[in-house]
Amino acid sequence: MPEPMATLSGLRPDRFDRDGRDQLIDVRDLQAALPGIRRLRHWAHEALAVRPGESAVDIGSGTGSEVLAFAEAVGPEGAAVGVEPDPNLLTAAERRAGDVGSHARFVPGDAYNLPLGTDSVDVALCERVFQHLTSPARATAEIARVLRPGGRVVVMDSDWGTAIVHPGERDAVRAVIETLIANTTNPFSGRRLPGLLTQAGLVIDEIGSHALVQDRSVGAGALVGRISAMAVARGAITEQQRRALLEELDAGARSGDIHLSVTMFAVLAHKPS
Repeated sequence: MPEPMATLSGLRPDRFDRDGRDQLIDVRDLQAALPGIRRLRHWAHEALAVRPGESAVDIGSGTGSEVLAFAEAVGPEGAAVGVEPDPNLLTAAERRAGDVGSHARFVPGDAYNLPLGTDSVDVALCERVFQHLTSPARATAEIARVLRPGGRVVVMDSDWGTAIVHPGERDAVRAVIETLIANTTNPFSGRRLPGLLTQAGLVIDEIGSHALVQDRSVGAGALVGRISAMAVARGAITEQQRRALLEELDAGARSGDIHLSVTMFAVLAHKPS
């Protein structure tokens, strides 16, 4: 499984010192730089087609890269807002906007309670948030509430049911993937997005997807190492099976016979006029 999709929301930024927080922010930026995520973000911005003077929001804006892009697209007459619950990421985003002289704004909030007025937003983006939500229907209802009639939204998220780990003994691989699924709040979020948005009263316009493939040179990677240890702890595999799986993956990396991936889905929808 690609390391970029590790559940960073499970970390506690308040436990980090300043250097630790900056390191966490750097990791978020590195993850977002992966080719698959970059391509889906490019698709999202093209699909949303933000125009000068519009209002745009990024829900779960992290370090603010997409809000900065929105700010440039809407221009000085428009509004670009990032909503983020993590105060450390908010601070980093504000610092980034200040460094480049952007008029992007960042406000505290979460997907369940957007600090925005009803029918106030032309464009919304929400990336890799739904997999962490216990009540995703509440979040899509909030998106529908803040969108103006005719407003557009792209929601992007991974679906851990599509995870591929190769090579490896079949039972061990299955146990590791099932452990990952069991420890993700909303593991099948990707496939559920169209239904959730439809139930919120939005109209689906297009669905895109991209397999996020881990760099072969990484080998088993830190995420597989952690999840396989969890699989041992829950009795799904033995320590011997875990060591054999990690060794086989590392050997696959050396020989070129390795594939670890998960598919991310992106859904474009609009609010009926």
